[in-house]
Amino acid sequence: MHRLPFYFKLPGCSVTTPVANARCHRGNEQNRIVKNQPLMEIMWHLIAYWTSPTILLVLLPFLRPPGSHALVSYKPNIVLILADDLGIGDVACYGNDTIRTPNIDRLAKEGVKLTQHIAAAPLCTPSRAAFLTGRYPIRSGMDATNSYRVIQWAGASGGLPPHETTFAKILQQQGYITGLIGKWHQGVNCESRDDYCHHPLNHGFSYFYGMPFSLMNDCQITQPPEKDRVLRIKLWLNTQIIGLAVLTLAIAKLVGLVSVPWKIIICFAWFGILFFASWFASYGFIRYWDCFMMRNHEITEQPMVVERTTSLILREAISFIERNKHGPFLLFVSFLHVHTPLITTEIFLGKSRHGLYGDNVEEMDWMVGKVLNAIDKEGLKNTTLTYFASDHGGFLEGHDGKVQLGGWNGIYKGGKGMGGWEGGIRVPGIFRWPGVLPADTVIDEPTSLMDIYPTVAHLAGGTVPQDRVIDGRNLMPLLEGSVQHSEHEFLFHYCGVHLHAVRWHQKDSGALWKAHYVTPIFHPEGAGACYGRGICPCSGDGVTHHDPPLLFDLSRDPSEAKPLSPGTEPLFDTVISRIERAVEEHRQTLTPVPQQLSLYNIMWKPWLQPCCGTFPFCWCDKEGDSAHPAL
Repeated sequence: MHRLPFYFKLPGCSVTTPVANARCHRGNEQNRIVKNQPLMEIMWHLIAYWTSPTILLVLLPFLRPPGSHALVSYKPNIVLILADDLGIGDVACYGNDTIRTPNIDRLAKEGVKLTQHIAAAPLCTPSRAAFLTGRYPIRSGMDATNSYRVIQWAGASGGLPPHETTFAKILQQQGYITGLIGKWHQGVNCESRDDYCHHPLNHGFSYFYGMPFSLMNDCQITQPPEKDRVLRIKLWLNTQIIGLAVLTLAIAKLVGLVSVPWKIIICFAWFGILFFASWFASYGFIRYWDCFMMRNHEITEQPMVVERTTSLILREAISFIERNKHGPFLLFVSFLHVHTPLITTEIFLGKSRHGLYGDNVEEMDWMVGKVLNAIDKEGLKNTTLTYFASDHGGFLEGHDGKVQLGGWNGIYKGGKGMGGWEGGIRVPGIFRWPGVLPADTVIDEPTSLMDIYPTVAHLAGGTVPQDRVIDGRNLMPLLEGSVQHSEHEFLFHYCGVHLHAVRWHQKDSGALWKAHYVTPIFHPEGAGACYGRGICPCSGDGVTHHDPPLLFDLSRDPSEAKPLSPGTEPLFDTVISRIERAVEEHRQTLTPVPQQLSLYNIMWKPWLQPCCGTFPFCWCDKEGDSAHPAL
């Protein structure tokens, strides 16, 4: 803090304000009067001057003690960038020395990097529901009781419930212009084709351009099927068996080998046709039913032309910033990168040292750079909070033969789909806000994607709902450095509705305990992932239950390689007992809610299918060649 000079100077002569200039030139007569004033009166002039509101406002930034947070009198713009399936080990500033991510690294250099940033779920739909609402997905019914753990069809009835309050809705109420560009995967309709009950515009976003569903292999003609691949193989096999049986009966009837009436053979044939139609009507047209783009409520491409999707999403994100530069605005850029089938533009193909996956990561980083450049170009850098993260860990089982198509999770065990192991839930997390947040800072404290909710609500001047449990915590004091520890004492790690692990941050000792109650069985054994299944299950014969639970101290063993025991850890029983009490307290806060990912809610329903024509003739291309070639 600057010391005030111990001599008298005529008030107003520091020329810091127009008022001061006016005071400084009142004339010699006033100066003579002041010089002849008694000392006590002069002191009263000094006190009145230095405590005036104008001077205090001028001096306030300079009177901030070290470590305290900056006082922000305006509503900042907020840009949230979320990657899809990106592993924490895929980013250079998190330890990768072969994939180039200069723009993400630039964010970290200019801001705060979190090393224990945790997703609330290891898969897209539940993780993003938690991100949007600040609540564990089990509270909103967005975690599954079955093996279908994400929304399966754009024409399904499940999705983020309309009564849930997203951060976009809070900011919209505070005067923000809110936009979502990219992936949604939180449902579209409930009861009719155009009720849009789960749509982004019904959840607080003023503008939406992107994919209501999620990218998958079925969106690209050249890729093998992905959705329910095993089931589709069985359905096709059964269809062939029925067809072969009908053909055999018909031939046998014609040559007189059997005396079965033609009516029975015809009925059998109709059964085969209806059986084939019942499943092919959905699985045979996945590109049309799921792979389409929307602008607000209007479908612009059905099916989407994946080769130009990157440039269209980037164009829309930059355009949103340019249109709303006078703010305040919230922009949620939800990338389709780096989810399979790894749609990559030609200029990035073959450029990385890690094949198609590395190419896709480097293209995503380039897109981050374009968004940052748009912010800088409009002069918004210092008035914008920018955030980057991934929705969950990298997809270890993603491969084509020996070619890896999924991410790398660094030193952390496990990956996408695994609710307990660090590799499935520990993700990159970076904040930048020049002048408010310190630059080139690393915070090694437990934080969650759910923390974005109360953080942005606080910055916008809003309040979080008081009629429900909010699991996220406002991160601003931690990010600014005014507190040293995260508010999270316990974090609960779910796989579907099943609690797999619990993290306890014992702040007084610095220990970071983690107890695993359930772990997936890797296949093949010891492989580190469930390659034989495609993705690890949450329950059933594909998991192991632990009693007592496996215990690790992540502060000493972040790779979860050496489980502790009562023989190796004197505090074992004490730690387990405390964690179990926390689990019981947590479960008492849960209330029954409708299951949005029940088998009925995730089924394809033709009457809910978004369609740009007259169902079932759903195809259109309203984008044409409008993608900007320079992007």
